[in-house]
Amino acid sequence: MKIVMLGAPGAGKGTQAIKIADKYGIPHISTGDIFRANIKGGTELGMKAKSYMDKGELVPDEVTIGMLLDRISQDDCKDGYVLDGFPRTIPQAESLTKALAEKGQKIDYAMDIDVPDEAIVKRMSGRRACPKCGATYHIVYAAPKTENVCDKCGSELIVRSDDKPETVQDRLNVYHKQTEPLISYYKEAGVLREVDGTKDLEDVFNAVIAILENK
Repeated sequence: MKIVMLGAPGAGKGTQAIKIADKYGIPHISTGDIFRANIKGGTELGMKAKSYMDKGELVPDEVTIGMLLDRISQDDCKDGYVLDGFPRTIPQAESLTKALAEKGQKIDYAMDIDVPDEAIVKRMSGRRACPKCGATYHIVYAAPKTENVCDKCGSELIVRSDDKPETVQDRLNVYHKQTEPLISYYKEAGVLREVDGTKDLEDVFNAVIAILENK
């Protein structure tokens, strides 16, 4: 079972990807994890990626795709995997489709966790983080016991720059321009499945499982 997770930043696709991977005993593969593993391992592709990252530049598609293809060729991926954060663009999706086709394989499901922009801005702007111990909270869904104070170490909580409404909207604008076209791409391929991501986490997960198990 080869699954691609789609959805805007903050839609919850990463959380669902981890839960799917745990349920079916298949790897959860994120581009961030692949980058870190290759850089830590000192691989040729990892060093190439690092050279771009050190300059604050985007890692070229061929480097990213090379690392991804290496990862999904490993033994633990023989029964499938969940891709989280890749592909991000149509060219990346086309490269993945081509590489899998050469092995007689294909993506089985592209799972779109659909959440409107306004709900994402509200959801992410409510997040709070502890700058000292790294604990995270949400003023609505997981509030600290004392307002704006970390339960674990007592430090004052902050709003991370990534979670400020204007930053969230900027990220959403990039998503709509670069990544949202993947919805049409995978719809044409006949593998797109859409789930209402505004519901409770477990309800979203149950909807995903119902699709994967054809219930």
